[in-house]
Formats: sequence, structure tokens, C-alpha cells
Amino acid sequence: MRLITFFLEKILRGFDLNRRDLITKTALMIVSCGFFFKKADSKESTRLSKSMLSGLRIKEYNNPEWISIAEKLKPTLIENTVQAVQLVNGISERNNILQYKMVSDGKRSLKSIGETPINAGDYFIVEFPHHVTGFLTFHMDWVGRGNDAPTRLRLIFGEVPSDVMEPLYPYNGTLSASWLPDEIINIDHLPADVTISRRHAYKYVKIEVMSGSKNYGVMFSNIHTVAVSSAGEDKQANTPGLSAKWERIEEISLRTLHECMQTTFEDGPRRDQRLWLGDLRLQALTNYLSFKNNNLVKRCLYLFAGLTNSDGFVTACVYEKPTPTAGEGVMLDYAALFGPTLADYYSATNDRQTLEHLLPVALKQITLITERYVNNDGVIQIPDRPFTFIDWQDGLDKQASMQGLMIYCCRRVKSLTELVGDNASSAKLESLIQHMTNAAMRYLWKSDSKLFVSGPNAQISWASQIWMVLAGIVDNQTGKDLLQRVMKMPQVITPLTPYLYHHLVSAFVTVGDKKSAHDVVLGYWGIMAEHGVDTFWEAFDPHNLKASPYGAMQINSYCHAWSCTPAYFIRSFFTRP
Repeated sequence: MRLITFFLEKILRGFDLNRRDLITKTALMIVSCGFFFKKADSKESTRLSKSMLSGLRIKEYNNPEWISIAEKLKPTLIENTVQAVQLVNGISERNNILQYKMVSDGKRSLKSIGETPINAGDYFIVEFPHHVTGFLTFHMDWVGRGNDAPTRLRLIFGEVPSDVMEPLYPYNGTLSASWLPDEIINIDHLPADVTISRRHAYKYVKIEVMSGSKNYGVMFSNIHTVAVSSAGEDKQANTPGLSAKWERIEEISLRTLHECMQTTFEDGPRRDQRLWLGDLRLQALTNYLSFKNNNLVKRCLYLFAGLTNSDGFVTACVYEKPTPTAGEGVMLDYAALFGPTLADYYSATNDRQTLEHLLPVALKQITLITERYVNNDGVIQIPDRPFTFIDWQDGLDKQASMQGLMIYCCRRVKSLTELVGDNASSAKLESLIQHMTNAAMRYLWKSDSKLFVSGPNAQISWASQIWMVLAGIVDNQTGKDLLQRVMKMPQVITPLTPYLYHHLVSAFVTVGDKKSAHDVVLGYWGIMAEHGVDTFWEAFDPHNLKASPYGAMQINSYCHAWSCTPAYFIRSFFTRP
């Protein structure tokens, strides 16, 4: 035990770790040293070892052929120059979700900062016409006695006004502070053309002259962004007959997706800048009805399939750079949703070869999850690890949601096995669907409340009802009634993220209640649109404007992939909202 404590102290002192890294390094240290806390037989030891190592990136089992296919599909990014439009300041507006109204700077302009020097300790805020993802560029010059010292600048990149109007520090969130969108740079010699080498995502940039010399002042001109995206132009005409409000919602949805489409479908161009499976599924649905960059979806599917872990699980995320690498963890719901993502891709493309390549991977996810985590009664048991996501809302019990999600995934994958004539797999999936459906009605359905409950405390949540409806367990009228009823109930677990709100809209569409689906979009994404957002957010709670899954708003992503789907619903199900 002393030795374990010694290693823990070394880890804590020697690394600036977040919680995930600490768990990973500690588990690896303990396992590599062979320490176990009780004497166990070989079977127990094996189980303990697997438990400790579950979700850790210890070994990646790559399929080089599939990674090669993915790399050949890597797109060339399209570059566009976007000029800054004005200098701004913020006025506090606490009844607006953005918290500030940005107005034109009454003292300076883009023209004046190119003519009148700015001295150390001063700053200005630049506004672009819309959210951009790319590389900030500007020209600097000087005036005075002599450019006798470097100029140090601090730049803060803001997706929303609060990013540039409120301090980034102190920061106490659970994600690394290195994600915070600021840069400190030194320019040794002026005049100079300056390009920030790191890609950022922003609408506003606060530029502060931190230090220089009393012998000169600096001037700025030609402030612009080299914006990058693989999306290209929207290839589908806008939905006819839309009101101005719905047109704005559609426009923001597509801007959100556009910014996330890079050399993969990123979850957020500011943070995390990587490919997540749950986000991919929703991005792809919207892409099929807009930018139609279907090869980008194909690339992402092959990346996931080619980088499964040692058990055969598709990992929750993939790191694209410097080389394709599997993510360090599995999310059971994301792994299961690989099959529906493949089904959506095939429906959009009729790409039979990709279907036949990747269908075994989809089947493998269902096999792994059901064999390990579904009990003899047909009820899924949610493990501590691997993680199950569903939504970021605190306190959410995920058993019923995952039960419904698995039935949904089995149905979608079964349709693929029927397409390829895999009768044996079809029969097994049908048996599993019936077994888990019967279990859901027997153990998770409460006939008195006519709602599904979850976990040992019989928790009632929106998520449980949503996924049971999507699973097709109840008829349309029952599904419509329970969704509408749970939304009116106080003291139930509600969604936090657009990811789960997407599935709520989808559930209403599934039961034929398009009016309620419209109302959810207007009452959630519509609020963001009315308050002036340029892109839709990672997390938004209309009743808690400071909500963050990570304990600090500074780290939130305000252009996030899983929030892009209103355009999908508008173009596929809402004819004249």
C-alpha cells in the first residue's frame, strides 16, 4: 500500500492532470506493478484487471485497409477570406441568453486603429459578420521614436459576447484550461503581417496590447480571417413557405454544421475539435439534406470501424491528428448507434460496398453489449465503466433510456441484415428485440402512471420516455400521450443538451405528432435564435443560463455539432412550420 501511495504522489506532483488522465495513469501503474487489493483466483483476477483497464487506450486494433480508405477520403478544406466588420463594446443585457448586447465602439473604428497608435494596456474588440472557423490575420505597424522592444499581444477569441466581456480566469472547470480560447504572442519587429498559427472559432476577438515600449505605439489594419471548412455550398434549396423565424432557425442550423465540417465532422470547432460518434450521426442526417458531402460521412465511418479497441468496441471518439488514433474510452450508447449511423448512410447513398464492409462492426457492437450487460430477464444493467452517455443532465438514471436505445438499434441493424440476406443475424436480432421489449413492459413500464421508469429508484425522466418511444415499444397514441404528459410533470429529470432535445423531436415525429415536434424546436432552438445566436450551442437550459456540463461556462462550446438538426427536421418532416 505504501508503494501505491508513493506512485500516486509521484503522479500528482509530476503531471498536470485532469481527472481522466489521473485515473488512466493510476490504473496503469497499479496493473503494471501487479498490485491487487485482495487475494483472488485467476478468474477473479482477470475480471479485476479488465475492470481496471476498461476504457483505457492500452492497445488499438487497427484495420489498415479501412484506415487507408478513410485517409483517401480526407477532403481539401475550402478557404474563404472574411473581413472584420467593426469594433464593438458590450452592454450588459441580463435578460438575453447572450448576457450582452454588442454595439459599435463609439471611440474607435477599424479605420482609426490603423491611423492612431494604441499603447500598452489598451485593447479593442473586433466583430466579424458571423461565426468563423479559421486563422486570424492582420497587419501591424508602429509610430514613435523607435521600435526598440517586442510587442506582446493577448488575444481572446469569442464565440459569444461573454467570452470577450468577462474574465476567462480564474477557471475552475473540469476540462483542461488549455482549451480556453486565448493566445499571448510576441511580435519582434514591426511592421509585420501577423497570422495566428492555431485555428480558432469565433465571432469576436479581443486584442490587448500587453506590453511594448514607451517609445512607440502600434497600429492595426486589414484584420481578417482565413476561414476553413469542407462543407462547400448548401446543395438543397431552402424549404419553401418558411416564416422568417423558421428561416433563421434553418440558417443557424446550417452555419453550425458548416463550421463543424472540417477534415472530419468535428463536435465543435473550438472544443473538442474531434470526431464523436453520437455527434456524427446527427451531423450526417443534416448533411444529407444540405451540403451532401457524403464522402466525409464515409470517411468517418471507416475511421471508427478501423480503430476499434481490443474487445472490438467502437470507441466514442477518434483522434484524427497527427495520425488516426482510437479514443481512450467507450460509450455504450454511442457504440450501439454505429449501426443506425451506417443505416442512415446507406439510405442516403446506396453504397453497398461500405454496407457490406461495416455491417459486421455494427453487429459486433450489439453482440458485445447484450452479452455483457443484458441480464437473463432481458433488462440492461448499466455498468460504471464503460460509460453510458444519453445526456449530460446530472442525476439521470440511464437504464430505461439504454433499454429503449438498444431495441431501436437492433431494429435499425436488423433492416440492414435483411438487405444483405443475412437471415441468421436477422432472426437473432428479432429474438433479441422481442426479449428486450417484453422485459421493458414487464419491469420498466408502470401501468398506473403509464410511464416508463428507470433504475432502482424508479426514476421518471424525459429521456426514458423518448427512447422507449423511438424503440417502437408502445403504439403512437400511447407514445404521444406519455411524451406530452412527462413534459408537464414537475420534479422529473429534463434534458440539458440539444442532443437529447433532438431525440425528443424525433420521438414526436415518430408518433406522428408534428405539432409538438414544431413546438419543441421553437421552444428550444427558437429561443436561442430569438436572442441572436449565430450558431447553436453544446448545452442550453432555458431555465439556467449558466448551465455547463463541465462546471464553468468559459469552457462551453457555442457552436456544437449535435445542435445542428433543426434544418434536418425542417427539410425532412416540417413542410410549412
